[in-house]
Order: sequence, then structure tokens, then C-alpha cells
Amino acid sequence: MLLKYYKNILPPQDGAAKICAVCWSANNVKCAVCTSDRVVLLYDEAGEKRDKFSLKPADPKYGKTSYTVKGLCFSPDSTKIAIGQTDNIIYVYKIGTQWGDKKVICNKFVLQSSVTAMVWPNNQALIFGQVDGKVRAANMKSNKSSTIYATNSYVVALAASPSGKAFISGHADCSIVRYTFEDDGSGETRGLLCHHSSAPYALAYTSHGIIVGGCDKKIVAYDRDGHCSQQFDFSREEDENEFTCAVCSPSGFSVIFGSFNRLKILNWNPRKGLWEDPINKIIPNLYTITALCWKPDGSRVLMGTLCGSVEVFNSTLKKINYKKKFEIVHVGLNQVIVTCLSSGQKTVLKSQYGYEIDNVRIMGSDRYAVANSTQTIILADLLTNKFTEIPWQSTGENEKFYFDNENVCMIFNRGELTLVEYGNNEIIGCVRTEYINPHLISVRLNERQTKRCHIGDNKKLAYLLDMKTVVIVDLVTENVIAEVEHDSKVDWLEVNGN
Repeated sequence: MLLKYYKNILPPQDGAAKICAVCWSANNVKCAVCTSDRVVLLYDEAGEKRDKFSLKPADPKYGKTSYTVKGLCFSPDSTKIAIGQTDNIIYVYKIGTQWGDKKVICNKFVLQSSVTAMVWPNNQALIFGQVDGKVRAANMKSNKSSTIYATNSYVVALAASPSGKAFISGHADCSIVRYTFEDDGSGETRGLLCHHSSAPYALAYTSHGIIVGGCDKKIVAYDRDGHCSQQFDFSREEDENEFTCAVCSPSGFSVIFGSFNRLKILNWNPRKGLWEDPINKIIPNLYTITALCWKPDGSRVLMGTLCGSVEVFNSTLKKINYKKKFEIVHVGLNQVIVTCLSSGQKTVLKSQYGYEIDNVRIMGSDRYAVANSTQTIILADLLTNKFTEIPWQSTGENEKFYFDNENVCMIFNRGELTLVEYGNNEIIGCVRTEYINPHLISVRLNERQTKRCHIGDNKKLAYLLDMKTVVIVDLVTENVIAEVEHDSKVDWLEVNGN
């Protein structure tokens, strides 16, 4: 992963003006910056300022400067922003979908102690840590918060896993605790994970364990069981300072640590199964980095500093101009952004299993994307944004793809026809045939169904067993339901809509 400077969206001040927090919306359209003046600035994708709103204290009688902001999170649907404050309250603002929509408080959670950290994982409640060591969840529907677990030590940092199915909390007593919402098959358990050598203020949850940094100038990688797997010690380097914050890429394969005047970038090497030595990006006169956030599509990093500066960096592995019609940007080992140059439409291709994507092709009249990973194949309909990833061992030039059917991709390889439905991560059919002309294969999936006549899944395939024999297969039950022998060579066939 390489970082390339893009632009400054908020200039620095003459003195201390700490950027409290930065965050990106899940739909990649907006980013938010909370300044030391307790104002939230909203920017568009290009980094242009489009909106702002001021925050309010829990109790007006203590004044507008009686608190600081410790957490800033967009909701998973990108229509709300949660603000965690040190005056024992969390406000959730509804910001709408359009620029300039009125900002109103739709939820508030009055607490017993100050908020110290916040994350809002996808499809989960808002998670926040407190000074008293409790980690709690805020429910937007009931407008109530509940304790997930309690410790006796100040929560210094929270980090959600790339899948959003778990999170970890770092505490002032150097302990790191993991909580899982559901079992994702990784075998990760809840409870105390490990003890770090210092308070884990810079905490990142990756696809390969966790990485931690702190005031002892060390970066330590722990595996899923909490055992130390790697350590990078910078304590003897005089120009190095403590690590103040960290952020993991959406792919889970890269981590950025912020300190004084520099960023450290760690990249996972899947072939070696190790984190590579950190890459230094030194920026003179930057001062301490106080906030970091990665854009959900993996293309940019937002950084805030102690002096009030907000910088934007592009993050890429490689960039390809495909037939002068598409720009293909590898933003992570398992994540690619495909941009149509004529319309500007962006599509994110990501291996949900974490496999490295080797190449991407645009096919089917420039409507479909085909990406090969080391163990799977990813198919995407760029028009409907339907994605499919199935196990696949590529054999190279022998594969032929047919996109005549809008619902199904037909892959022919060595006499075998494989049917893949867009949006379905399972192969719906696989048959042997030598006749691969699209006019000799007909697939119908749940067509012409009405409320008055709904018979459940109705998926049928018709193909040629030989030149004169048509076979009809029920793709739901995988049973052959008919064989039709014709008295002459079949040149064209099609199953009707219902």
C-alpha cells in the first residue's frame, strides 16, 4: 500500500487546535471533521466543504466550552452522525441524504461517565467506551444504552473488525478485550485477549489479528489467540515519538500508525504470512497526528493533526487504464475499484474471503466485471450492482464467458457448463455439454411471477445432450425433469418465461 498526497481540506492554525475526530460515511459520499471549536464540517468525495453544524453541551449552564468531543461516527446507512462527548452524553444528529438538509438531534444518550471512544460497525448498534471502564451499546430504536461488559480501567481505544462482526477495546491498564457479535467461523472468542506493554492508544483490528502501538514506541502484532507474532521496536530511534492513533484499511491488509510528523504503513504479505517492515512517510512541520480514517472503498485516507490541519491521501497498490474506458485501481490485495471514465460510476469489487485479486476484466458489452482471485472468481453486474463470488480454480485461456442472459453468467470450461446467478454466492447449476452456443442453452430464473401466481423458486435450464436431444433441468432440485428427442438437428431452443 502506497500513500500519495492528494490535498489539504482544512489549513493548520498558528497554535494548538486539535482535530478531535474524522470519519467517512459508509456510502463513500461524505466525510466529517470535528474541530476543536466543537463544529462538525462536512465534505464531499472530492474534499470540497459542503456543510457544517455546531454541537451543543449536555447542560447549557456550563457553557459551550465545557466539553470536548471524543468520538465521531456515521451510521451504517450514512444518514446520521453520532457525537460522543466528555460531558456524559452522546448526541445522534440526523443529517439527511442531501447537502443542506436540516440537522436535528434524533437520539441522545445521557450517561454516568464520559465517553472516551466510539465505533459503529455495520448492521450493529453504536458501541462506545467510557472513563469508568464500561463498554456499552446504544440502541437507536429504544433510545437506551446497555452495558456489554465492564472493566475497572479507562477505555482508551475501540476498533471494529473489517467484517464488522467483532470489536476490540484497549484499556489504560494495557489490557485488550475482544467481543464478538456472532460466530463468523474464525474461532475467535470473547474476553481478555492479551496485555500490551503500554496503554494501547493506537489500536487496529485486521484480517490477521490485531496490531497495537503506544507510548513505548513499539508496534506489536498479535494473532487471533492473543499471542505476540511480530514486534517492531523503535524505542532507540531519537526522532521517533509515541504512536497516537491507528487505522486499518477496509480490506484488512494494511494499517497506518500516526505519530509526530510521520505515518508508518504496515502491509500484510500473504505469501510469507507476515507483516512487512513499516514504510515511513515523514511530513515536516505536521506535528502530532490526532485522527485517522480510511474511506470505506479503500481509496483515500483522512488525517487530522494537533494544529487543526486535515490532509487527504490517495491509497493505491496499482492503477490500470482498461481500454481507455475504465480505470481499475487496486486499493488493497483483496479490493479493487472499477470506475467508468465516461459516467464516473464507481464499483467496488472485494473478495469476501480475503483472497488476493490478481486481475480484472470488463466484458459483456462493458456491463460486467470478472475478477480472478487466488481461490475464487468474482462476477459483478456494473449496471445493477449485483456481486457474486464463488470458489474457482482458473485454467486460463480455456474459459469462455457468456453474458447473453441478464440474470445468469454462463462459464464454459473443458466441456463443462457452469451457471452463476448474479447476487448468489453459490453455483446454481453445472452440466456436461459440448454445445455452448448461447442459442442452444436457455436459462429462466423466476420470471413472469405475480402475486396471484407465485410458485416459489422456478429456475429451469434447457441444453443439448446431443445434436437432437434436449434436456430440461430443475436448477432448484438439480433433477432432470424432461428429455426431448427431436427428429432433426436442433439449431435454436428456448424455455418460455413461466
